[in-house]
Amino acid sequence: MAIAIELPALGESVVEGTISRWLVKEGDRVDVDQPLVEVTTDKVDAEIPAPVTGIVQVLLAAEGETVPVGAELLRLEPLGEEVRVEVPDAEPEAWPTASAPATPLARRVAEASGVDLSDVVADGPRVRRADVERHVATKASTPPASVAAPAPPADPASERGAPAFMRYALQEGDRVVPMSPLRRLVAEHMVFSKRTSPHVGAVAEIDLSGVVRVRDAQKRAFQEAHGFALSFLPFLVHATVRALREYPRLNASLVEDAIVEKKDVHIGIAVETEKGLVVPVVRHADRLSLAGLAEAVEDLASRARSKKLSPDELKGGTFTISNPGRHGNLYGFAIINQPQVGILRMGEIVKRPVVRTLGGEDAIVIRPILHLALSYDHRVVDGAPANGFLHRVRELLEEAEFDL
Repeated sequence: MAIAIELPALGESVVEGTISRWLVKEGDRVDVDQPLVEVTTDKVDAEIPAPVTGIVQVLLAAEGETVPVGAELLRLEPLGEEVRVEVPDAEPEAWPTASAPATPLARRVAEASGVDLSDVVADGPRVRRADVERHVATKASTPPASVAAPAPPADPASERGAPAFMRYALQEGDRVVPMSPLRRLVAEHMVFSKRTSPHVGAVAEIDLSGVVRVRDAQKRAFQEAHGFALSFLPFLVHATVRALREYPRLNASLVEDAIVEKKDVHIGIAVETEKGLVVPVVRHADRLSLAGLAEAVEDLASRARSKKLSPDELKGGTFTISNPGRHGNLYGFAIINQPQVGILRMGEIVKRPVVRTLGGEDAIVIRPILHLALSYDHRVVDGAPANGFLHRVRELLEEAEFDL
């Protein structure tokens, strides 16, 4: 008897996933634990393994389709029983319309567009976001009965129902790069965050001379002891968690009409991978030494780039730090990672001339300068605590009283 392989829960608050790529086809023999399909969520990429050895009977979702947690992805006939490979008709006569279930994402798009899902024709067993967008585009482009319909535009954006002023007509030589499922999910999260939180920004200019001295004095011994180089990021994380303890309003979330200041400090570290941005979490960061933070950051970043993170390591962050790396430019404001209320973004560390008082007189000296930009949610955080928090991070970094 065939068993159903369903989309499992892949992390806290994950309600759906997108089929990135099928790794098998109908009729294939698979071994236990063999990856069957790659699934992308807004938290992590994951492979769903076969629970038993068997024959793939039928695939129930298409590549690019978004399905809810618990949805059947495929059916697998275990070996040892009579194998029955049933392949559905390539072109079913008709999919149900009003009775077709809709994915959570399709429901959200329909609600935002004012679309009745019972009017949407599904191009498959479920109403998907693409079905809703096609319905909106068709409805918008349908002319009155007395007016001849114009020729359909060549612009693909028009198929998504975009206003005319937002459409771009493709030109010869343009390169069209379809958005990956992960890129689409990140984009949707960023738009949601900007719509939800009134973002306000503040920037601090930080003299890292003391941090550089500590790092230079310790980096050789640290490399020998831990097997990787000591970067500037752990110093920033260490200063940030200490400042969050003094300014708990930045380590909070808005829950309905209440502000929840969180007991634990879990720091998300934004990491750029070949497939896009992910944010693994350093748990209980305020309990770790500088060396402990360096080890945790190095481990998470390395496993993020090698796709070895578990979904649980991408959830539960209370505050986020973004480090664009050597080419971070002067500074930039990051978008808040919901449901958090603040995010710090590092700029590039560069040597600049600054004025310092030496021996009672002002002098121009060269110092390594970091611009640190804070984005915060003005629904929860006012200017005074936000600027106080950022100033405290600056003080801790410039005092450079760090003990590895």
